[in-house]
Amino acid sequence: MSEKVEFKKLREFGEIINDTVRFCKENFKPLLKVFVYFCGIFIIAGMVALIVQQTSLQTSLRNIDPRDTLGRLAGYATISYFFVALIGSVFYTAINVSILSFIALYIEKGNIAPEVDEVWGYFRYYFLRIFGSSILLSLLIIISLVMCLVPGLYLFPAISLMTPVMIFENASLGYAFSKSFKLLKEQWWTTAATLLIIWVITYATSAFASLPATIMVMVSTLTGGVKGISTGLIIFSSILQELCKVFMIIPIVGVSFCYFNLSERQNSSGLMERIQKMGQDETPFHSKEEY
Repeated sequence: MSEKVEFKKLREFGEIINDTVRFCKENFKPLLKVFVYFCGIFIIAGMVALIVQQTSLQTSLRNIDPRDTLGRLAGYATISYFFVALIGSVFYTAINVSILSFIALYIEKGNIAPEVDEVWGYFRYYFLRIFGSSILLSLLIIISLVMCLVPGLYLFPAISLMTPVMIFENASLGYAFSKSFKLLKEQWWTTAATLLIIWVITYATSAFASLPATIMVMVSTLTGGVKGISTGLIIFSSILQELCKVFMIIPIVGVSFCYFNLSERQNSSGLMERIQKMGQDETPFHSKEEY
């Protein structure tokens, strides 16, 4: 049996990516179970909202009024896009809290996957706190991107680390904000590059899984234009798009490895724990024999 993945250790660029994939593979079933329990309702709600939004837009395009095109499209966009965005925000919080809680318990239990009821205790404690913080962080990113692209890109690694800090250290948003920049000191480029590669892997995997729907939409658009996309295809594409959100587990696990790697470089807490455990589970060299 291969050794379980240890989070609290130093890792290089490639090791973080490899261990992210390895952890997801080794804990595929328990991670998927947690995802279904805590994010399933938001996936279903997202499917419904996306289908309504896409079919409303399609109806608007089919019955387009040349005199009020912008007004008609803006009306649909304002209402349906709002619900899609709202459900997406709640889902994003749910998957972050559930997966990070899973990892926190995995470490606490000695590299053993926790049960759903154990994760629920963490989930209900952190959900509203993380949801409120995510709204503030989203506004910060939007403002940074509107002002200039560079500040938004600079904040990306730090903001990615804030939620792990809040859950792994049971910290406030203010503490997590300052701690993230402290962890990134002299490690910004390496962390940013690692997160970029992990997100590329995530999007590539998701794009491959949703390839059938993408091909069908392209064919329908080329043969019949935008109006040629059927309602059935919209439903199929929306369902597949929402199901592919399961791949969001990958970057959450990846940023957790980044957090522990950076924390270990500054505090060596994992190394100290392993030193303290040395000798505690040792068995005697000479075993007792019965004659």
